[in-house]
Amino acid sequence: MKGCVFMDSISNEDDPSSLPPLCLSRDTSRFRYTFKGGLRSAIRVARVVVETVALNHSNVRWYVFGDDDTIFLPENLVKTLSKYDHELWYYIGAHSEIYEQNRLFGFGMAFGGAGFAISSSLANVLAKVFDSCLERYHHLYGSDGRVYSCLAELGVGLTHVPAFHRYVHNNSQARISTKVIYCAD
Repeated sequence: MKGCVFMDSISNEDDPSSLPPLCLSRDTSRFRYTFKGGLRSAIRVARVVVETVALNHSNVRWYVFGDDDTIFLPENLVKTLSKYDHELWYYIGAHSEIYEQNRLFGFGMAFGGAGFAISSSLANVLAKVFDSCLERYHHLYGSDGRVYSCLAELGVGLTHVPAFHRYVHNNSQARISTKVIYCAD
């Protein structure tokens, strides 16, 4: 497994010995964001898909993404993903545990709070068309909705896997920057 914590800025105060590798997110100011009351950072978080693929690590089978407060158990993640062929196009995750979020944003979308996985073969294709999708979906709220919409354009639906679920625990002191974890040989 390899990982990278994407941040919008890196300061000298960040202690690299206590963190996975830090990656600086690229500038996304050229993309429109028109969701009233939303956060522009949703574009930057969504674009982490492209930036992770661009790291060009060898032998990557799965790209796994989660929100800033998502915790992945590596052994469980590998066991779950090993059931699927990474050479085929897979978008794996689970719906939100909150009905209202599903009603508003879609029942076919994996929610970032629980994390989702994209097979390497699909991620490589998605990365090539993602920026044009961001242009078309400027009106959406979150990053996971943008990823879902771009995958839908490619004809890929969600493979619902209940193992991607969220345990909600409110602890404002445990917040860290957006992380991405992906599985390789």
